[in-house]
Amino acid sequence: MGDATTHDLLQTRLDAYMAKKGLRSTGQRRTIASAFFNGPSHITIEELLVRARQEDSRIGYATVYRTLKLFTECGIASEHNFGDGPTRFELADEGDDHHHDHLICLECRSIIEFHDETIETQQEKIAKRLGFEVTSHKHEIYGICANCQSARAKKKR
Repeated sequence: MGDATTHDLLQTRLDAYMAKKGLRSTGQRRTIASAFFNGPSHITIEELLVRARQEDSRIGYATVYRTLKLFTECGIASEHNFGDGPTRFELADEGDDHHHDHLICLECRSIIEFHDETIETQQEKIAKRLGFEVTSHKHEIYGICANCQSARAKKKR
């Protein structure tokens, strides 16, 4: 999901947020954080639960759910619903250099991350022209990925 430096920065942000809120850094929270930081991008609660239980079988669904909500509240995780049912979570973007958007395949549900400076620049120009101050944004494009298009073409032959 990211490199060690990013994980350290996000862990520091989490620790500061928890201290500010008077929350303890429990063993289960640390296990969930480690599984999240080292897991795949766009992970569901259920997928993270399976990963966390590999380290501590006592971790329950509600604990993972509450911990992910804590992660989103403090800004270390982003929450996405791509219309396929489960909510997915990923490490939060760290600054403009790391922002990305998503291509979502409607057939296989694969998610492809991309960054395009032209799109980012155009969004800024449009907002400025309309007197709109952008505080955040997300760009999701839905369609059929190259693999599924290829599979469709093979079936037609």
